[in-house]
Amino acid sequence: MKLPAQPEPVEVDFARSAVVVVDMQNAFVKKGGTLDLAGVDLSDAARVAAVIRNVLSAARPAGLSVVHLQVGYKPDLSDAGGPRSPNYHKETAMHLMCARPELKGKLLTEGSWDFAIIDELAPDPSDLVITKTRYSGFAGTTLDSQLRVRGIQYLFFAGIATNVCVESTLRDAYFLDYWPILLRDATMAAGGRSAYEASIFNVESFFGWTLTSAQVQSSLLEYSGKVAHSAR
Repeated sequence: MKLPAQPEPVEVDFARSAVVVVDMQNAFVKKGGTLDLAGVDLSDAARVAAVIRNVLSAARPAGLSVVHLQVGYKPDLSDAGGPRSPNYHKETAMHLMCARPELKGKLLTEGSWDFAIIDELAPDPSDLVITKTRYSGFAGTTLDSQLRVRGIQYLFFAGIATNVCVESTLRDAYFLDYWPILLRDATMAAGGRSAYEASIFNVESFFGWTLTSAQVQSSLLEYSGKVAHSAR
């Protein structure tokens, strides 16, 4: 199907597509989580979660794969990189835990409340859940091999934060020859409107395409109708 994307329409095979939900965890959506403790404005997070839920409600019946990316570390932080890794010093949760030792083991630690995917977007049994320890979902994970074994070529991106983990994963997807499509209203930046707009510019200019959730849901409905008709 040809989708009305920006900066130009793009042809997509929904039978080879997946929705990639990036880091919709308590850490990045809820008060008391990592981003809230870091002073990031979360006023748009609940809206983003509701939009993603609607997209998944259309994607699953149409047969699209759903992938949840979930960033987190082992309790001993052995996979965070250690003091010689920039991740140890720059990643938000690690930075907070280094600055405030009382938070160690509470932020983005596997098994913690902060690490958990929000209840509103709890994965279905058929969904693929990938735990990562870096901004990109492809860095040090099985995401690429899992997508390839499923025959996936087109990726619809949603989640938080637009300018950090979403854009990082989308860029790597582009480098690996996937077709990345960002759902503009199904994501939120860390850093305000200017950071969000910079990511939209980067995606539309260099790394992929953008759509609204309403556009993709309408296309999925049309696609499902065609599949049902051909099966009769």
